[in-house]
Amino acid sequence: MHKKTSMTEGPIWKSLIYFAIPLPIGNLFQQLYNTVDSVVVGNYVGKEALAAVGSTAMIINMLVGFFMGLSTGASVVISQYFGAKDNKRLHDAVHTSIVMTVVLGIVMTIIGITLSPFLLRLMKTPEDVLPLSTLYLKIYFGGILGLMLYNMGSAILRAIGDSKKPLYFLIFSSIVNTALDLVFVVWFKMGVDGVAWATLIAQASSAFLVLYTLYKSKEAYRLIPKDLKLDMTMLKKMISIGLPAAFQQSITAFSNIFVQGYVNAFGSSVMAGWSSYAKIDTFVLLPMQSIALASTTFVGQNLGANQIERTKKGTKVSLGISIGVTVTLSVLLNLVGKYVLAIFTSDLEVIKYGLLFMKVFSPFYFVMCFTQIYAGALRGAG
Repeated sequence: MHKKTSMTEGPIWKSLIYFAIPLPIGNLFQQLYNTVDSVVVGNYVGKEALAAVGSTAMIINMLVGFFMGLSTGASVVISQYFGAKDNKRLHDAVHTSIVMTVVLGIVMTIIGITLSPFLLRLMKTPEDVLPLSTLYLKIYFGGILGLMLYNMGSAILRAIGDSKKPLYFLIFSSIVNTALDLVFVVWFKMGVDGVAWATLIAQASSAFLVLYTLYKSKEAYRLIPKDLKLDMTMLKKMISIGLPAAFQQSITAFSNIFVQGYVNAFGSSVMAGWSSYAKIDTFVLLPMQSIALASTTFVGQNLGANQIERTKKGTKVSLGISIGVTVTLSVLLNLVGKYVLAIFTSDLEVIKYGLLFMKVFSPFYFVMCFTQIYAGALRGAG
C-alpha cells in the first residue's frame, strides 16, 4: 500500500513543499532518459549522433506534450473527487483515464512513426544527421505507450497526494536506462539505435511498476482490470479541462520545431550546442514546474473540499517558492555553465555555442515562474 496525502489541512507551505520535493527529483530522472542518451552518444559515437538525439526532442515534446496536457485534465478531476471524498466517481475517473491512455498510446505510436521523417525535414535536419534522427524516433515512438502509461499512472498517484512512488519508479527505470545505454553502445557498439532501445525498455519497466502499484492498492482508486471502461461523462470532463493544456504544450513544442529548423541550418556544431543547452535548460525549469504541479493538486483538492481562501493562499505561497528557487539556479548556471556543458562534449566549438544560448535565454526564467504557477493553479480549478 502507498501513502495518500490530503492537502486540505495543515500548514500550506509544508503541504506544498512536502508534495513538491519528490517531483523535481522525479522529473530530473525522467529527463535523464534523453540526457543520458545524449551524453553516451556524444562521448562514444560522435557529434553527429549527439545532434541526432538532441534534435529529436522537439518532435517528442510536441506529440508527448499533447498527451501530458490531457493527463492534467484527468489529474484535476481525480484530485477534486479525492478532496470531496466521492469514492464512486474517483473509481470511474481512474479507470476511464487508463483506457483513454491505451487508446491514445496506439494512436500516438502510429502518428509518431509516420510523421517523424516529415517533421525532421521540416526542421531542415542536415543529411549527415537525418538517418540517425529518423532511426531514433521510430524506435522511440514504437514504445511510447510505456511512457504514456507511466505518466498517467503517476498523475493518478499525484492527484491523491502520493508524489513519492512515481519518484522511486523513475529512479529505478533511469538506472536501467543508463546501464543499458552503456551496454548497448560501449559493449555491443550500437549507435543511436542502442540508446533508443534502452529508453524503450526503461519506460516499459516504469509503466509496469506504477500500474502494479495501483492494482495492489486497497483504496477507492485501486485499478481493477474488469472495471476498465470509458465513462463518457467522465471522459468529457477530463477532455474539457485537459484539452486546452494539451494544445498549449503541443503548440509551443510545434513552434520550437521551427526554432530547431533555424538552428539546424547552421550545421551540426550549432545543433549539438543547442541540444546540450536545451538539456541543461530543462533541469533548471524542473523546480518551478514541480511547484506548479503541486499547485494544481493543492487547488484541486481544496476546491473539492470547498476551501476557497486556503486555495488562494496556496497559490501565493507557490509563486514565492518558485521565484526564490529559480532565480538561485539561474545565477548558479551562469557561473558554472561551461563546466556543465563539458559533460556532454569536449568539442570547444560546441561548448561555445552552448554558452551563447545559455546567456541569451537565462534572464527569462523569472517571467516563467508566473506563467507556470498561475497556469497550474487555474488547471487545478478546472
